[in-house]
Amino acid sequence: MEWGRLETPIGPVTVGVDDGAVRIVRLTPDRSGSASSGPSGPPTEDPVCPPTGLLAEALTQLRAYFAGESMDFTLPVVLPDRDRFAHAVWTELTRIPYGETRTYGEVAAAVRAPSAARAVGVACHRNPVPLVVPCDRVVGAGGKLVGFGAGLPRKRWLLELEARVALMRAWS
Repeated sequence: MEWGRLETPIGPVTVGVDDGAVRIVRLTPDRSGSASSGPSGPPTEDPVCPPTGLLAEALTQLRAYFAGESMDFTLPVVLPDRDRFAHAVWTELTRIPYGETRTYGEVAAAVRAPSAARAVGVACHRNPVPLVVPCDRVVGAGGKLVGFGAGLPRKRWLLELEARVALMRAWS
């Protein structure tokens, strides 16, 4: 696994790539010490050897996202497929347009499990590549801001970024 780290307005983001695909995007835990989104791994940095290839591209796309310059990720991603329900949820998350949200119930209905809103929340929490697979775009019933492993202030910041950029682009 090759690791890279990017300083962002919501704190450090660590990216892990292997076998030609992004496998991990890890957000820093919130101040309460809750677990970060995605699996853990030993990020290593070598200032003498800057990232190249896919890792460099992933960091470039994340940098553009946080700058409000890019609305799409075009990175190859590998999602674990041992849990078909979670995989279906993650696939559905990629269909939520930039600047929009869906409720856990709406995602559950979209994956043909209308009573599984809580299970959608579990799948979102287990998402190994947040941001690229945008679990932050999923909100509670009535648009309530709930459920994000990296902390609700970070989720709010991400949703506000996307709303501002989408609005500015619509007016352009």
